[in-house]
Amino acid sequence: MKRYREIEALRQELTQRSTAIRSRLAEFALVPRDEWFFELAYCLLTPQSSARSAALAMEALRAAGFPEAPVDPAPALRGNGYYIRFHLTKSRHLLAAAARRTEIVAAVAAARGSDGRELRAWLVREVKGLGWKEASHFLRNIGFRDLAILDRHILRNLRRHGVIRAIPASMPEKRYLAIEGAFLTFAAAAGVSMDELDLVFWSRETGEILK
Repeated sequence: MKRYREIEALRQELTQRSTAIRSRLAEFALVPRDEWFFELAYCLLTPQSSARSAALAMEALRAAGFPEAPVDPAPALRGNGYYIRFHLTKSRHLLAAAARRTEIVAAVAAARGSDGRELRAWLVREVKGLGWKEASHFLRNIGFRDLAILDRHILRNLRRHGVIRAIPASMPEKRYLAIEGAFLTFAAAAGVSMDELDLVFWSRETGEILK
């Protein structure tokens, strides 16, 4: 059996934050259907930009009437006090996703109650700008479980606990799914869900239990 590091300390840390973490996971499951597209848009904005900047950009997009109004999203991605990197490319991705919004929401609705893996693969294929990490993030944010969001914060903590030896330079599908499997095995060994560990790791990095 693989020897993990600091597993008892991790269990104690989770116990201390369990109420807030479980409350946040319950909130994800209650996100209404008319908010799903906005969660997808948020996740399209997060690569190489902070969660705070993505949230502020989404507020600006909503205020501009996106996606119902025929507006260019680009100006909303460069606001006062925040900036979304690669804002022109991400603006194009937002417009492409908005054009397929009905189809995407229908696909999500049809997959409710499943483990979400087939849906995630479909999203990665069909939604420009949505990689494995972003698709997992989106689905977690609307209540799907046990899909790893393998960003640098999570990978750094997986290395800390001996789940992986090193942080990979790139994350093609095969490697992503292999690390996700290792993360699931580690969560089982710790006696908690992967989703709870994800939020513990994020709170270590940011001091907050963010979405």
